[in-house]
Amino acid sequence: MTEIDALSLRLGVVGCARILPAHLRGLKALLDAGLADLRITALCSRNIDDSAMFRRREDGVPPRPPVSTNPRDPLAAPHMYVADLHPDTLPSVYDDWRRMLDEDLVDAVLVLAPVGLHHQIALDCLSAGKHVLIEKPFAISVRAGRAIVEEARRRGLVAGVAENLRYLEGPRASHWIIGEGLIGEPQLWVSGGIGGDWSPNRIVARTPWRHRKLDAGGGGAIDIGVHLFHLIRYLMGPVDEVSAYVKTLEPERVTRDDTGAVIDKVRNEVEDAFFANLQFASGAIGTAFWSWAGHGEPNGLTADPYISGTTGCLKGDEVVLDDGFRGKALDVFNRRAPLDLRQRQFPSGIRDGFALEMHDFLQAIATGRAMEANGEEGLLDLASAYGVLESATANRPVKVADVLDGKVAGYQEEIDRFYGL
Repeated sequence: MTEIDALSLRLGVVGCARILPAHLRGLKALLDAGLADLRITALCSRNIDDSAMFRRREDGVPPRPPVSTNPRDPLAAPHMYVADLHPDTLPSVYDDWRRMLDEDLVDAVLVLAPVGLHHQIALDCLSAGKHVLIEKPFAISVRAGRAIVEEARRRGLVAGVAENLRYLEGPRASHWIIGEGLIGEPQLWVSGGIGGDWSPNRIVARTPWRHRKLDAGGGGAIDIGVHLFHLIRYLMGPVDEVSAYVKTLEPERVTRDDTGAVIDKVRNEVEDAFFANLQFASGAIGTAFWSWAGHGEPNGLTADPYISGTTGCLKGDEVVLDDGFRGKALDVFNRRAPLDLRQRQFPSGIRDGFALEMHDFLQAIATGRAMEANGEEGLLDLASAYGVLESATANRPVKVADVLDGKVAGYQEEIDRFYGL
């Protein structure tokens, strides 16, 4: 038996780019805590040098510097190598995921490629009997996402979305507080932001494909929207209806060097601002907005969603009740939530969302139970986010259920036709 054959789980990574260091950091936390028994046995990227970039320091391939200086942004995670996680096993490198699958070196695959490739890679992996964890957005369209979910169900395999936001302390605390009825029945949601690291017209994450419809699906309504709607649905319950406006405020986006000279530019085909009103299945209502544009300086509530209930509110990281109580949501959670719940949600005290999403994925493979952020959740995030673009395209409110089952797909029609879906 070879060393690779003896491992309990062999993980392949398809897509070796700027988000991979955050995932490697999370995996290292699991391995250091003894919460995972795996090895990364394959790295795959269209440019094989990108695959080799993450293998080991001694190979001499220069690391890719982070594209963000914001410490809260996973794209700011420092470069790591697979050898930093397990020097005893080095991965093979590939420039074609199909050859990786043919050589049968993996049991599961982490898909980090550009979103237009997600369904193609995932369906090939599932057909080969491999479990998949797919970086958000789950797929390029709702129809593509549904194909992944149905294939995983048919083959009895795990398909999940790498939605780290759900596993963080703040959302966990808010979810428990709402579930316990501490603010009463949720009535209102408000969140949003204008400007930020990529305003007013910078190429987001220095990846021009994010601004091309057929490569990215949409702009902020999809790239940020799936995160946002995952959180909204986790805390407020199902979104029933979306009524939205979108706008492309910056028709061209650029990257500049340290002197301010333009070194890259792309025609922006997708929206860089959206404003959406929401109707929830519970009867609650809400507003969510976002923009990657905005001149002057940012203005936002993105770190501080406001949830008003019948007896109080969650205002960012605070609980404020009608009876005069005010306190940090995380303090309330840590004092009052059952210890076994907190230990289950944060095993070995780990707080890294990338580590916790991977732990959930591994547990789902080992036990046969569904992930919290399973493929169905990723598909619902996608349908809710595309609800914004479908509403704006149709110039009317749309039901998320109609987007989910394909009755409303005017915006996505071009995408589905391009990919033959």
